[in-house]
Amino acid sequence: MELQTSSSISTRRRFLAVCSAAGLGQTLLPGALFTLSVAEARGAVPAGFAGDGDKDAAFATITPEMIDAAAAIAGIHVSSEQKTMMLEGLTGQRESIKAIRALHMPNSVAPAFVFDPVPAGAVLETEKRPIKMSAAADERRLAGEIAAGVAGASDALAFATIRELAELVKTRKVSAMELTKMYLARLKRFDPKLHFVITLTEERALKQAEAADREIASGRYRGPLHGIPWGAKDLLAVKGYPTTWGAAGFETQVFDVDATVVERLDEAGAILIAKTTLGALAQGDLWFGARTRSPWNTKQGSSGSSAGSASAVAAGCVGFALGTETLGSIASPSTRCGATGLRPSFGLVPRTGAMALSWTMDKIGPICRSVEDCALVLSAIYGPDGHDLSVQHAAFNWDAGLDWKRLRVGYLKTAFEAQPIAADAKAEERQYVTARNYDLKYATAALEVLRGMSIALKPVEMPKFPFGEIVPVLEAEGAAAFDELTRSGRDALLTGQKSYDWPNTFRVARFYSAVDYVQAMRARTLAIGEMAKLFADFDVIVTTSQGAQLTATNLTGQPAVIVPNGIRGDDAPKPVSEEDGSPDNTGGPGTPVSLTFLGGLYGEARVAALARAYQEATGFHRLHPKLG
Repeated sequence: MELQTSSSISTRRRFLAVCSAAGLGQTLLPGALFTLSVAEARGAVPAGFAGDGDKDAAFATITPEMIDAAAAIAGIHVSSEQKTMMLEGLTGQRESIKAIRALHMPNSVAPAFVFDPVPAGAVLETEKRPIKMSAAADERRLAGEIAAGVAGASDALAFATIRELAELVKTRKVSAMELTKMYLARLKRFDPKLHFVITLTEERALKQAEAADREIASGRYRGPLHGIPWGAKDLLAVKGYPTTWGAAGFETQVFDVDATVVERLDEAGAILIAKTTLGALAQGDLWFGARTRSPWNTKQGSSGSSAGSASAVAAGCVGFALGTETLGSIASPSTRCGATGLRPSFGLVPRTGAMALSWTMDKIGPICRSVEDCALVLSAIYGPDGHDLSVQHAAFNWDAGLDWKRLRVGYLKTAFEAQPIAADAKAEERQYVTARNYDLKYATAALEVLRGMSIALKPVEMPKFPFGEIVPVLEAEGAAAFDELTRSGRDALLTGQKSYDWPNTFRVARFYSAVDYVQAMRARTLAIGEMAKLFADFDVIVTTSQGAQLTATNLTGQPAVIVPNGIRGDDAPKPVSEEDGSPDNTGGPGTPVSLTFLGGLYGEARVAALARAYQEATGFHRLHPKLG
């Protein structure tokens, strides 16, 4: 590593002084200019392929014309005199960028800053208390089905909740080994149809199951996850197995560590049986092997990026799974597959050992068959680990007996209102609006159920704030996390190469200036304040699972619980496209809808308590697809 010389420091200071004097102190454009100069030097390189990574040594001389092009991208004007003044400083700045690139930092290196979503004056609950589960499962409901389930002749055991399975394992009516073999068999049986597994961890799982049964028989019962088989989204490192990130070019990547959440679930006695699929580098449901499918309609993708986790849970092929969310990657596949997802507050669960996409937005959470299942898993994985410095000393105390009738509950009014169809709307737009309006009958019915549960719902509106305009922060962080992938041209190996896929998005992000990134983060501080005001009057806010709230809460860190809310009827509008695997092949007859419960920062326990009560009142989480 080379230290910065006093000469280069002096040059940098002169450059900053020149820019300030020239009236450019508010907008620098090195990223765009640097990219343009590299492109100039690589004139012979085919479009879409940056080379082998060594070409960074051959930079074109920065010219006034390059400054004009970069200034146009940055949205500023630079006079001829200013361009002459800037040339020396820009050349020096480019050398600094080259030196940083030469460090070849792996994805695991985080920036030297920590995003904190907690607004000024907020007080967090830090006292940890023992979990309080619901009453033991009614074993009579599974009586007669247990043996058949173990033998593979019945689905009842496969679709049982963690709470139910835990009681059966604890009382030794079902062994961890029987559950493990049953779920492994189902994974093998349905993976050719659903494509939800990247790697089976069978050897590890059988050893864990044997140990679990031995411990339970000797009286050492670790808790409700002991002996329960689960799946890990394949961006979580597991020692001895590939961690592929779902991306071509990374198929054989192995880390000699376990992610913190994997270690914690090992300690809880859970049994890892599979690394589940994710869209390449945590985008969508298209990975290097196939497109992961929804078990409700196998011509439809399962959505993403926690594609395999949601699909496997919904298909009764694991007891639970872990997913991650940056901007909808738990919420969307949980909705598409009819699973229950819990996206925790930013900074509740450590991400050590997980692929980084956005250091200020990534979150790890459970995807399960019930809300209480999610709460039991979250109880095992949350809290500081001494490595992920973003994790707060906040407590999650699950209490199934919490008096949810005393909670202050609102609902996003506009999310439950029909959208008019413009007279000049195109056919595709008409289809989307018609489908959304059809789904509203399930959403409005949910409000009536909640009112019937003696919940006094109050209408509320989202703050008027440009949340969506902050999203380029995510794209810039992702471009930094995969900087060398873009520069080397290996991004051409990724399966998705459309304008909305990561390769193009990361290239575009390179023209987002550092100044604009900082400005967006300042706007994010304002957004945190706006959302804090919203939740000052509510413990829980009920909404549909898409819309502005999804962007806003991911940017400002609030938790969400996504629950199944019924199955579309035969009268449901058909998808915009019925082409196999098409991104527009969503919805339609016989597919699930969902409902989302939002809460204030680190208010997961209250949100989950109300969401669980809703599940118990409706029973939608008991519905499951018929896979044959």
